[in-house]
Amino acid sequence: MRIRPLLGFIAAALMLPAYAQQGGADSAAARDALKKQEGDTDQSTLLKQTLTAVDKQYSLIKRGTIAANYELNYSYVGQERINADISTGQLTLFEINNDSAHQITNTISVDYGVRDNLTASVSLPLVSKYSENPAFDGFSHSLGDIGIGARFQPVEAKRGRPNLTVTSNLRLPTGKSPFKVDANQNLATGSGVPSLTAGVNVNHIVDPVALFGSLNFTYSGAAKDLSQIRGTRVLTRVEPGPSIGFGLGFAYALSYGISTSISIQESISRGTKLYFRDGGSAKTKTQTSGMLNLGIGYRVSPKTTLNITAGIGLTNDSPDFTLGISMPLSF
Repeated sequence: MRIRPLLGFIAAALMLPAYAQQGGADSAAARDALKKQEGDTDQSTLLKQTLTAVDKQYSLIKRGTIAANYELNYSYVGQERINADISTGQLTLFEINNDSAHQITNTISVDYGVRDNLTASVSLPLVSKYSENPAFDGFSHSLGDIGIGARFQPVEAKRGRPNLTVTSNLRLPTGKSPFKVDANQNLATGSGVPSLTAGVNVNHIVDPVALFGSLNFTYSGAAKDLSQIRGTRVLTRVEPGPSIGFGLGFAYALSYGISTSISIQESISRGTKLYFRDGGSAKTKTQTSGMLNLGIGYRVSPKTTLNITAGIGLTNDSPDFTLGISMPLSF
């Protein structure tokens, strides 16, 4: 049976970063402040390891078991911004600014089997970012947003029928908030708001192929009591809109030690409401982000599989390129 070694790899193929929730409605400066940070771990925390550790009854880890996993993720975002001034009726200013951002996230996550069909998890990300743009050119290192999650399998897994897992994840705003840092002196490493994600994952094994899909909904809390200067205005409150995401793909076992996968993920986020000290407000546009992921898994040992996944952004609201490496940790 060749499907067993690729189950751990399927979960890594589903590890996709969460994408920008905010767009531009008031000014370019406001867009930059409200853009959700590339590399956030919403989808990664929600979907990872949902198909691992095959058991006779359940596909989650067994009761009383502790499992740890290490992930290294890299993402790149680049864009060209054209500044032109035609307010006088003539072109008096024209320049092209190249903005680029690199982010490396090291994440250690720990799972605990509360029951055979219920697993609790916590993830600790360490974020390093480098940005090169007219506002700031430099590095930033900090703790990212901590995630606390749970996965529940309501029905026993049986061969020949789809396997359903219910998931939830609470993200705490422990990283540097984009609404509190000085954009000219530092970089944000977190989202700045708490969020709760709930969803379902489904997989179906047709040996040697595993089909999988996911659907989730995210609600974010508001960022209050702000006093951030953005251009000529002072931002005092931010209310992110809800988002919905879905993904699907398949994994194929080439041999007992090598597996490949292809998956696609998309998320749609409603506009964010912005409130300013002068009494004014604005709302950003709805954003759609999508990623195409190609992966390979190498079975290093009977209990260890090294997973490598490369992602290509399909929309303007997605990172241009992502690269992820994950593997279980043994104690």
